[in-house]
Amino acid sequence: MPSYQYGDFQNEIYINALNGIVPKYPFDYPSLERAGSEVLPWWVLSYLAGGTGDEHTQRANVEAFKRYGIVPRMLNGAYERDLSISLFGIDLPTPVFMCPIGVIGICAQDFHGDVQIAKAAATTGVPMVASTLMMDPMEEVASHFGDTPGFFQLYTPRDRDLAASFVARAERAGFKAIVVTLDTWTTGWRPRDLNTGNLPELRGYCLANYFSDDVFLRRLDKSPKEDLNAARLEWLKVWGNSLHWEDLDWLRSLTKLPLLLKGIGSPDDVRRARDQGIDGIYCSNHGGRQANGGVPALDLLPEVVEAAGDMPVLFDSGVRSGSDAAKALAMGATAVGFGRPYAYALAIGGTDCVAHYLRSALAELDLLMAIDGYPTISDLAAAGIRRV
Repeated sequence: MPSYQYGDFQNEIYINALNGIVPKYPFDYPSLERAGSEVLPWWVLSYLAGGTGDEHTQRANVEAFKRYGIVPRMLNGAYERDLSISLFGIDLPTPVFMCPIGVIGICAQDFHGDVQIAKAAATTGVPMVASTLMMDPMEEVASHFGDTPGFFQLYTPRDRDLAASFVARAERAGFKAIVVTLDTWTTGWRPRDLNTGNLPELRGYCLANYFSDDVFLRRLDKSPKEDLNAARLEWLKVWGNSLHWEDLDWLRSLTKLPLLLKGIGSPDDVRRARDQGIDGIYCSNHGGRQANGGVPALDLLPEVVEAAGDMPVLFDSGVRSGSDAAKALAMGATAVGFGRPYAYALAIGGTDCVAHYLRSALAELDLLMAIDGYPTISDLAAAGIRRV
């Protein structure tokens, strides 16, 4: 068992307070959201906070966690907890990660949020799943990971040569897995952004991976610096690829890295992906940002886990706290991703506040396991969860 317990973070806070040092950043999600909303530019906030349609699915993702509870088990000797997991042969100190956010670059006050999140990953040991949509090229972002592994999320472009280039660049840069997002080959119907005609990427933001790629640049008559309008319109032409099952063999041929499919919610799709040699499943409905009217991702998780068998299952959508993460882990998720909370933390205080939020979420998870009597993640998963 590790000597350091993540729950010890609260003792640091209380001891510091005795010396007059009060916390600089909030610990709860509502306070993070409120403070982050005050500093983000309106057009970034609209894109980050909004969902599709009337945003019912976005709210339902969060509310779903209230319908489940963890049953405590006493006398299990949980004085020490081990939160570590193994993912694709990689030993990780905790079962949480930062899920991909395509505008995380512009959520930072210096508009270099991808780099700041990579630095937070290095500081905390919590992996970053870096989006294709970055403000800095993937090579620059990956150089800040330190000893923490990073994963590359691929929005598969229509140009196969460009897709192959992205994957090859990610592999050379040191990313440890490729996460293929399936539910965002086109953007969902988002009234908040439609009301103001607000699509940051079409304004030229978060396209550094395209503008630094030789395959993409060959499609242009002039460089993006010389003709930004032509470059961003060309991006729109190649942006979305609605993949078919037969495309998985092609994607598999591009890399030896583990390949995950993101956006899976049907157990039938899980079984088919497993039969085609996919390495992992990422159960998610994009936080409610892509399709309104869907089932909350958490309600789909148990069937996805059962169908996955030995395949690891990553999960996100609606996760706001350490206790939320615990419930998803108790349902069998291998690792759980945080999204909007770390984006608001980045807006408030950059890398430092992101690290603060991650330490807070891990402390809550660790203390919940301690008090409920689960020394390890496997103990928690074996106990399962009850519907409330």
